[in-house]
Amino acid sequence: MPEALWIVFAFALGLLVKGIGLPPLVGYLGAGFVLSGLAASTGLTIEATDALDHIAHLGVLLLLFTVGLKLKLRSVVSPEVIGGSLLHFGITCLVFTPGLYLLMDLAWGTALLLAIALSFSSTVLAAKVLESKRELRAFHGRVAIGILIMQDLIALGVMSLATGQTPSQWALVVFGLPLLRPLLFRLLDASGHDELLVLLGLLLALVLGGYGFETIGLSPELGALVFGAMLANHPRSQELAKSLWSVKEVFLVGFFLQIGIEGLPDHQAMLFALVAALVLPLKGALFFFLLLAFRLRSRSAFLSSLALTNYSEFGLIVASIALPEWLVPLAISVSLSFVISAPLNRLAHALYERVGQPLARFETRKRHPDEQPLSLGNTRILIMGMGRTGTAAYDWLIRQETNIMGLDSDPAKTQEHQRQGRNVVFADAEDASFWSGLHMPSVEAVILALGDIEGKLIAARTLRKKGFRGYIVAHTMFADEATQIRAAGANDAYLTMNETGVALASHVLNHSPEAQPATAPER
Repeated sequence: MPEALWIVFAFALGLLVKGIGLPPLVGYLGAGFVLSGLAASTGLTIEATDALDHIAHLGVLLLLFTVGLKLKLRSVVSPEVIGGSLLHFGITCLVFTPGLYLLMDLAWGTALLLAIALSFSSTVLAAKVLESKRELRAFHGRVAIGILIMQDLIALGVMSLATGQTPSQWALVVFGLPLLRPLLFRLLDASGHDELLVLLGLLLALVLGGYGFETIGLSPELGALVFGAMLANHPRSQELAKSLWSVKEVFLVGFFLQIGIEGLPDHQAMLFALVAALVLPLKGALFFFLLLAFRLRSRSAFLSSLALTNYSEFGLIVASIALPEWLVPLAISVSLSFVISAPLNRLAHALYERVGQPLARFETRKRHPDEQPLSLGNTRILIMGMGRTGTAAYDWLIRQETNIMGLDSDPAKTQEHQRQGRNVVFADAEDASFWSGLHMPSVEAVILALGDIEGKLIAARTLRKKGFRGYIVAHTMFADEATQIRAAGANDAYLTMNETGVALASHVLNHSPEAQPATAPER
């Protein structure tokens, strides 16, 4: 059974590369090539079946759906995203097209389509890397994802022109999708916390988003992303993303395996892929300087550019429609860029520490509004994470302490708190640029009410590294996480359900007969 071989080789090589500090997806890619080589040398029939192709496609749709769940569209519609993506696309095509025409003796049309295919960056890889580092909501992560969305839209236009097909008239229905948000919110509320929640995610990502958009002539990937983004502002959107995590990860293994199993390349394809890999740094450098021109700090521009320094699976889709004879060379180029980009992104912060000083010289004097240093002034108590727990802590403390501030990484939530009169500002505790520009001269205590364990660990470690000696307290659902938080530098980490039980017991004592004044019985 081919499925048995897929699982064995994917697990073995994934475990191997993880042991040497590389993302498992590099192992999955390697497993595909090993299987392809094994088939060529032994005569075994190992090929990308329809089942593997379908699994890979589902994995991509689920990944884009979960990206959409964490995506705030207002952060995508920005000058650095729109301008950066369009300028990069235009400059890349202007440079690559004549280069390919002259060096490879191609027709102008073929050279242009190849340049377009190489201009795109991988949504799958970038989202996967940013998600694994929990940087999707960081400023540089939002910029990278926004540029990728713009590139996907450009790719959709190119495919439509290449095939001569246009979306059906029913595609106009897409503009009415925001009207469905109240219904989707109610469905999410009614789905509970178990298998119905997972099924709702599959329904929206694969059926309504994927198959629905494909039926009306639009990209199913775009549909999955759109339906995820429509739920991004719901309080339970992150719970939905976590419930789909395992299903998405398993399906994505199929995507990376599929790339390698497509077949071993010939010498010409390898030469093309090698040249494409050599010019890959130019692609990242162009992104870096364009983002600097839009007033990003060198650190944010570097991290965003590194996430985009690869070639895209969307280029393969374009090639399959317009340039089928170039599909294998492009597939090798995409795979090789993945192998290069994945480990570099894993070491992104360490790399910037080495090259950051010379890169900072290229920064503009004016800073992007989201990159301005944050000063806490006379704030004495800081609450990081203004969800239900953080908000409850704020409302209780404000009665005794007026110098209190809340931070949250959700711009919409921040604005709602401000509208209700709370002193809450936008900041992402998982964004290194936030910490580098933070000034907190009067803070005496910090409450870590962030939604995920990684954010709490980062915040606790960074506060101590900055020399903060005040009191740090956090809450968590699990005892092992509480141990990790204390080891990271927090003074205390309380178990949420234990504290809830203590609070309920205190209410009982406060309202017990012994605590109430005696009253005469009625007669």
